[in-house]
Amino acid sequence: MNSPTAAGNRHPDPTAITGALSGVLFVGALLGAMRLAKGPFPRPGTDPAAVRSYYTESARAARFSAAGQLLSALSLAGFTASVAKAARMHRRWPRAMPAAAVLTGGGAVGCLTAAALTHASLTVPSQRTDQDLARTAERVFNLGGPIHGVCYGLFTAVLAETGRDLGLLGRPSVTTGVVSAAAGLLTPTYYRWDNAGWLIPIGRFSGYTVSAILGIRLARAT
Repeated sequence: MNSPTAAGNRHPDPTAITGALSGVLFVGALLGAMRLAKGPFPRPGTDPAAVRSYYTESARAARFSAAGQLLSALSLAGFTASVAKAARMHRRWPRAMPAAAVLTGGGAVGCLTAAALTHASLTVPSQRTDQDLARTAERVFNLGGPIHGVCYGLFTAVLAETGRDLGLLGRPSVTTGVVSAAAGLLTPTYYRWDNAGWLIPIGRFSGYTVSAILGIRLARAT
């Protein structure tokens, strides 16, 4: 038997506010790191010597960013659990949707955590060559950019479907979720077309908007 989805049958889930916190923490980490950094974050293809220079001169910025990303990942993990719990009330897929939430949200958490830890590791003095550092920095970008983008895009699709089915997201929010999911899924095209890099922030920040709205409404159960 499918679960009822009327607002009155849901109970407030205070931990769902992490849906808003995950985005706030990530944006705070990004802006703080930009303010503290002595130069731009090295993207793939940056000269290896410039990569070493960034992690030497902007170590404080990199550590600040890594800490904020880890807190964001922790919040995202909490929100994933809240969404999975709410998704059990899905009218058509009361079993499939919670599993989809856990798999996609867990993937996004894993990618962001791995990117943050790798990012922080580059600030520790070592005997690695410049080429080694550049390859590791590229791994940070891949994990936190295109790979995370795909996972978070899939998670946002689950958010949009769950929120729509439970009556917690209106058409504008659902449409934003669909656009965010599409942008996230297309982020790997960056490897063939540099301008596709814009899909990373488009997918992420629009996804944070949907996450915040759904998180607040789940927390209030309205």
